Order: sequence, then C-alpha cells, then structure tokens
Amino acid sequence: MNTDTENYGCEVVCFTGDVGQGIKELEGLEEKAKASGACQLEVKDLKEEFVRDYIFPCLRAGAIYERKYLLGTSMARPVIAKNKFRDYGVIYSSNRLWWMLPKKLEPMSSLMDAQEQEMTRHVRFELRFFALDPKLNVVAPWWEWDIIGREDAIEYAKKHNVPVPVTKKSIYSRDGNLWHLSHEFWFVFFFTFTDPANEPKMDMYMLTVDPEDAPNEPEYLKIGIVSGLPVSINGMELSPASLLSELNQIGRRHGIGLVDMVENRLVGMKSRGVYETPGGTILFTTVQELESLTLDRETMQVKDSLTLKYAELVYAGRWFDPLWESLDAFMKNITKTTTGSVTLKLYKGSVTVTSRTSPFSLYRQDISSFESGEIYEQFAKMA
Repeated sequence: MNTDTENYGCEVVCFTGDVGQGIKELEGLEEKAKASGACQLEVKDLKEEFVRDYIFPCLRAGAIYERKYLLGTSMARPVIAKNKFRDYGVIYSSNRLWWMLPKKLEPMSSLMDAQEQEMTRHVRFELRFFALDPKLNVVAPWWEWDIIGREDAIEYAKKHNVPVPVTKKSIYSRDGNLWHLSHEFWFVFFFTFTDPANEPKMDMYMLTVDPEDAPNEPEYLKIGIVSGLPVSINGMELSPASLLSELNQIGRRHGIGLVDMVENRLVGMKSRGVYETPGGTILFTTVQELESLTLDRETMQVKDSLTLKYAELVYAGRWFDPLWESLDAFMKNITKTTTGSVTLKLYKGSVTVTSRTSPFSLYRQDISSFESGEIYEQFAKMA
C-alpha cells in the first residue's frame, strides 16, 4: 500500500544524500523506497561538499558543543537540506523510518517530515528549510499519526511492508557519516545504554577499535594546514573527503576518538550519547596546536568565546542564520595565518603533539629562552 498517497494524496520521490555513511547503509534503498510507496529513488554523492563546506568551517572555528561533541550529526543536516530543498522529494535515511518532502506543487508549497521520537533532527531540518524558503509549510506525519514511540513506528512499518533494520528487542539510534558515528538510543536485552551509570560495551563500536587492542607501537604522522584547513598527510595533498577518510582509517587502528557524554538536547532534555570520531579528533588537535603558534593572546581568547556560540548555532540547526554567517566570516579572517604543519603521535587512544611549525609563528625563541639580554629585558619590563 502506498502509505504516502493513502495519507496525503501526493507522489513521493525518495532522496538520499551520501555523506559517507558507508556502502552498507546505502544497499537496498531502492527496494525499501518503493516498498514504502515511493515512485523513485535519487541518490546524490555529497561527501566532498560535506567535508569542504560544512565540516572544515567548523574545524577552523574549533566548534565543540558542550566540551566534547564534535557536531558530526549537526553538520550533515544542512548539506542534505541545501541539496534537496529546491526540487523537494523524500529525504530517506536507511536507519530511520523516513523523512518526507513532497515535490513542489502549485499553488501549495509544503514540507512533510516523518521523524523518530527524538525531535532534535526534525527541528534541525525544519530550520534549514525555513532559512532557505521561509514560505514553506511543515506537515509532520509523525505528530499527526498514531505513532507515539519507536515500537509504534516498527509496527506501522511492518503493517505497510516497510523494511526497517530494527526490532522491538534491539532498538537503537545510530547516525553515521564521514565525520563520525553516533550511538544515542540502544536497548539490548537487559543492558540499558541510555543510563549514564552504565559503561558502554566495547563491542558496540564500529569505527574504532578498543584502545586496549590498539598496536603496542605508536604511529607518527604529519598534517599540513593552510589558513586553518587541513590539506595534506605526510606531505601528500588530498581532497577534503579523501583526507578525512584516510585519517579515519589511521585513527581507527589506534582507538582514537571515543567520546561518552551526557548532553543537553535542543528540545530541552538531557541525553546520553556515545560518539566515534577518529579522524575528526586528530584534526581538532592539529588545528588547535598550530593556533598556539599563530594566534596572539587576545585573538585566541575572543575566538574561544565566540566558538561557543558558533557551536551552539550549528547544533541548533541555524547554519544559514546571519549570525552564524558573521561568526564564520570572523573565524575565516583570523585564521588566515594559521598555516604550517603539526606532527602527531597516536598511541592507544591518545593523540600527542610532538612538533608544530609555521612560517607565521609568533613564537620568538630569543625572547622565550628567558636568558639575560637586551631583547629579554625590554620585553620583561613590558610584561
């Protein structure tokens, strides 16, 4: 049965944005889309755009939400929204029931969004589309139908022959892309993942190994940075997506980037989440260490204070907000001289900096040596 036609009388086109969630996540989508009542599936490769235009600006800004979260999911929403809002269709995710956006009709312009129980993702998409087209009306089947929780969603999918990769005994929420993989809601038998008092089981991780199982020998790598953005690994220049993919593989081997946190969600509740961000963790350490050479004290302090708001805006789905655009312009300007290279040592879950160099370094060894002399005495009087 065509569930969308049944409820809204419209033709549906499924859209999947490939942001690096992996081949397995994209397998079987056409069959799934048609089983859901769609007339066709459109898949668009967004990996390079995602890394270049969304991940790297956040990296340059040093955007971290609530001290730990590197905004992996939050950055993927705007690139999907931007690429589909003009010709509308269904935004379809392989690990969700569906996200629906009907084609533009005259004279009606509407947006349908069937979401999971947690409303954060709905809000993020809705804000992106409103920023791109304020005249859109939002229709949310999840809120209108008799679907209260995930078990109801599973029953609905089963009733309408919609294949979903979850069961009532194993309900989870994983969201992956080229930057990270999140584990946000998981019940497996008697283990309640959502309880912050419980330690995460290592067998849940998919992008990284257990740091205890990582190699006993450290690995060194050198990352090149130009104007706050990574461009090379060990002297080899790579495209944004290729560079991140390579660092993900390197970080995976050494158990880099595991984060377990309780965060304040956009919709007002606290939620426990576990994130895997191997390549991203390496890159954040790299850029921050290079900035220690290239940014003066006051600039660094102002940047750090504005970074909090920058991260909050991205987390809240306000990517196309004028305030975000202004903050991003500031970040781009002050990191123009953040150019150079950083050498890192990876070992059993840790990232240690062993070397940092920049042609724009503000570090002066003749001053910092604290030896007696005319230069040191002059600066000592000014301190």
